[in-house]
Amino acid sequence: MLASKYYSAMRKAYFLLIPLLIWGCEKTYEDIIDSGTDNYQVSTIVGIKDTVDMKVPGDSLLNLRLIFTPPSQVYKAYFDVYASDNSKLNAIPVEMYKIIDDLYENQFILKRENPIGNYTVRFFAEGFEGSIKQVALGGFYFKNGQDNLPPVISNLLCPDSVARGVSFIFSVNTVDPNGRVDVLSTFFSLYRPDGTPVEENPGDIYFAMDDSGNLEVFGDSTANDGVYSFKNSFSPTSMPGQWKFVFQAIDRSNSLSNILEHFLLVQ
Repeated sequence: MLASKYYSAMRKAYFLLIPLLIWGCEKTYEDIIDSGTDNYQVSTIVGIKDTVDMKVPGDSLLNLRLIFTPPSQVYKAYFDVYASDNSKLNAIPVEMYKIIDDLYENQFILKRENPIGNYTVRFFAEGFEGSIKQVALGGFYFKNGQDNLPPVISNLLCPDSVARGVSFIFSVNTVDPNGRVDVLSTFFSLYRPDGTPVEENPGDIYFAMDDSGNLEVFGDSTANDGVYSFKNSFSPTSMPGQWKFVFQAIDRSNSLSNILEHFLLVQ
């Protein structure tokens, strides 16, 4: 749960299969979906690379090819594109055109308003009997061309005093100019009245806050609204006096927000 664990965003792409010397970028499968179904077996995905950057002319156009091991019995092939927030960008599955036997292709355009982050492309095949199965999976990191700006935290809500043994909830708003999904973590560190930091684990002084809507555990009432919450209580043996909370957020480019501090009297 520590912010230090989030300081490096994952930007690793994933794909499938064996080399094929034709148009575009290609990747080799590590795992083949439905590998036991020979007439659906995918041999190669072409057109997915590690990073797609809107600042590179023409880079936002995905030219996707799906190649099946012959002789396949595929009637139609489709794909769906999922953004970093797990939202599907296409309203209906994108049908791929049959170019020759066992080879299907189509294009997909990424837009500047699409969030940055790790994207997933899911490929499906439909057999002549009408059954549809997921047959391949690919991924890439998308940069939407917007200059990265750090997140901003505000509207800190926390009591000024609390009795030991009594639970309380505190929260802070986090906004990122590059979109909500660019926020990697909102966190705080806690210091005792004598100035020593509280450690969740040895060497870890940062505690991640929650925006999942888990009211019972974290005190967060609404998921994904930008309000990050935490439920806490001080044990009867806790040191009385002024405890200091230090709040901050970090985005996927490792840019840190402003800092908010709050002193809480523990009685």
